[in-house]
Amino acid sequence: MKMPDGPHQLRVNLKPGEHYVSCGNVIISTLLGSCVSACLYDPVRKIIGMNHFLLSNRRYSYNMPYYITEAGRYGIHAMEILINDMLAQGAMRGNLVAKAFGGASLLQRSNEIGNFFCVGEVNIRFIKAFLQMEGIPLITADLGGDRGRVVHFHHDDFAVYVRKIQRTGNHKLGLKEKQYWLKSIEMQERKEAGSVTLF
Repeated sequence: MKMPDGPHQLRVNLKPGEHYVSCGNVIISTLLGSCVSACLYDPVRKIIGMNHFLLSNRRYSYNMPYYITEAGRYGIHAMEILINDMLAQGAMRGNLVAKAFGGASLLQRSNEIGNFFCVGEVNIRFIKAFLQMEGIPLITADLGGDRGRVVHFHHDDFAVYVRKIQRTGNHKLGLKEKQYWLKSIEMQERKEAGSVTLF
């Protein structure tokens, strides 16, 4: 299917950790592996927003509720920034609906990778639980699997076009995400090591 493109349509490409909100004629795009993108929109006020996040916490316990983990707090922060920016542009919280994409498992389990193999699954569990908790309907999703995705979110009709990446490109994308994931953990540990508690 050919993706429609207007003559004066702005294109915005998101990297991990970024988000974008608009009430104008825009296509928001990103490349996803284990990461997840939430595509939110207010169909009444014609405002859309999209983020790209990767929950990074090597101490995550599968049975632990996401909201009490560092990873969960990061995800909540990423979602609240997106929602707050949409509200600031005039969206109404009660109008918001969501589409969600990503969460693939690109790397096989190994001692070298540690628990990175489960990051996609953690991201999926988080976004579903968050949207349910916030009362934002998830009307469609393409989550999980073993292939990365290129995602294009259109403002004009709120359509999301998804292209799956060929399997040959998955390993390279997985390694790139792993580097981002490990860097996030290192930055968090440096922050924790430098923190001071005042009594």
